[in-house]
Amino acid sequence: MALQIPPNCDLTLGLVCVEKSTPGTTVWQMRADERFLNPAGIVQGGFISAMLDSAMGASAVTGLAGRRAHVANTEMKVSFLRSVRAGDRLTCTATVLKPGSVVSFVAARVVDDEGRLVATASSTYLIKGRTE
Repeated sequence: MALQIPPNCDLTLGLVCVEKSTPGTTVWQMRADERFLNPAGIVQGGFISAMLDSAMGASAVTGLAGRRAHVANTEMKVSFLRSVRAGDRLTCTATVLKPGSVVSFVAARVVDDEGRLVATASSTYLIKGRTE
């Protein structure tokens, strides 16, 4: 199976990488779509979690220092600090806190257009070498 670049999950979210020049750190943006709203009219947390996961996974990959590997999220903690409405533009910055040969520890934060903190996350990514 060929890899889809960008992956379908990023396409669904409208997630765009806007900065990846520093190994181990990536910055992503997306506009909160009305399809992501829960019955209360705010963005359902799973969509914000997906943004955090995609950003942290990409940072884990860029932090591999040239190693060819896949990463898999083994656990993730998310804290939601502010509600998000449809149309809000979100920016997520994810950074590898501690790279490793088997696991990497990564953290991320999401802010809105006004720079207000929306959510934070931390995660552990398993690193698996690849042959292709």
